[in-house]
Amino acid sequence: MTDTRRSYEGRPLPRPDEDVDDQGLAFDLTTMLDRRRALGLLGLGAAGLTLAACGSDDTTAASSTSSSTSATTGTSALTEIPDETAGPYPGDGSNGPDVLEQSGVVRSDIRSSFGSSTTTAEGVPMTLTLDVVDLAGGNVPFEGVAVYVWHCDRDGEYSLYGDGITDENYLRGVQIADEDGAVTFTSVYPACYSGRWPHVHFEVYPDQASITDVANCIATSQVALPEDVSRLVYATTGYEASVTNLSQVTLATDNVFGDDSGASQTPTATGDVTNGYALELTVGVDTTTTPTAGTMAGMGSDTSGHPAGGPGGGTPPTGAAGTA
Repeated sequence: MTDTRRSYEGRPLPRPDEDVDDQGLAFDLTTMLDRRRALGLLGLGAAGLTLAACGSDDTTAASSTSSSTSATTGTSALTEIPDETAGPYPGDGSNGPDVLEQSGVVRSDIRSSFGSSTTTAEGVPMTLTLDVVDLAGGNVPFEGVAVYVWHCDRDGEYSLYGDGITDENYLRGVQIADEDGAVTFTSVYPACYSGRWPHVHFEVYPDQASITDVANCIATSQVALPEDVSRLVYATTGYEASVTNLSQVTLATDNVFGDDSGASQTPTATGDVTNGYALELTVGVDTTTTPTAGTMAGMGSDTSGHPAGGPGGGTPPTGAAGTA
């Protein structure tokens, strides 16, 4: 027989004709116990959700900490920039011409000659920023040091030395490091000439007053230009010879960068061939070590009378021999 009596929370009322509050003590006790049991289960569920949420936060925090630690651990300590040859075309007085003695050499835009000529070198725009770090001083920005930068033009020639451009001094200049140890030069992208990976030379001096004597130089090195950027640049008009020259050399076979493929000398790069490229490299300088490169003294000359330039060599398009 189906129970048709009134019910409350699924239970038949013992006194179906009366209100719920008048069902008697036994019914009231059962109702109270059922409610406490339900509240207990709900409380446990809430606690479980709280613990789960805490566990999720802890997991996320642990994951974040692990990621941060991994990133910190994975960052190698900055080392001293490798000493490299200044090559036969430094223009610092160690091999003939001395642009560092000339008024106007301290400048950021090095695309044009200064002094008696105002010729401007052509090519894809490039800015180069070197962030100089004082390793001996506690890995702090090397504020106040003077950085002299020079490189070849779009044809692979060096001003002051190349055929027909001995009276030019473009693509050479000095900047004084700011409070961040940074110097920035506006220039054009250098060519790749036979036997050498595309590169930029630089010397670091203690201060601006020191640049007139190459003996004061505290670091001499080179920047290895990025391969992907170089290929894009050399595909543009004016760099045709660089396409062939780049195909015949690698960072591993280059006589300057070959020892480690330019691992600490290759800058980061942003930009495009239309608007130009911005290159940036951190340069560690340790004044407690003795420079082992840079001077042209004692390098001698080859059979044509050009500076020998050190081992391996590299021949710019017009035939001047030597590592540059």
